[in-house]
Amino acid sequence: MSPQPHSLTHEDASQAHHGHSHGHVAGHGSLKSYLIGFALSVILTAIPFGLVMSGVLDSKMMTAVLVMGLGAIQIVVHMVFFLHMNPRSEGGWTMMALIFTLIIVGIALAGSLWVMHHLNVNMMPMTHEMMKNMP
Repeated sequence: MSPQPHSLTHEDASQAHHGHSHGHVAGHGSLKSYLIGFALSVILTAIPFGLVMSGVLDSKMMTAVLVMGLGAIQIVVHMVFFLHMNPRSEGGWTMMALIFTLIIVGIALAGSLWVMHHLNVNMMPMTHEMMKNMP
């Protein structure tokens, strides 16, 4: 018996014509969404640059906090507008992978800071004079 020919649906034919098949319908961004993401990225880069270069704020700590906050916002902008991450993409698995990654990074950072703090507290203190006399 000869095998039955496979009938292609319109979507299969379109994917075969373009030479790729993702196995799922991926939500790709439009030109408008890419331009919005680009504009937000430029603004979120220019603001911290201006804050640091002009020295508008007297407090270096406040400047650092603002720069880090704007950096975190820029990460979200990149994930939404360029990586197309949302709770619906890939059935929610990309969001779950992101959350898992953030938890692991948080645990690693917190553990590293905890270990460094306890090493600093429990190490024998050295004065500047003691360090000069070391070989």
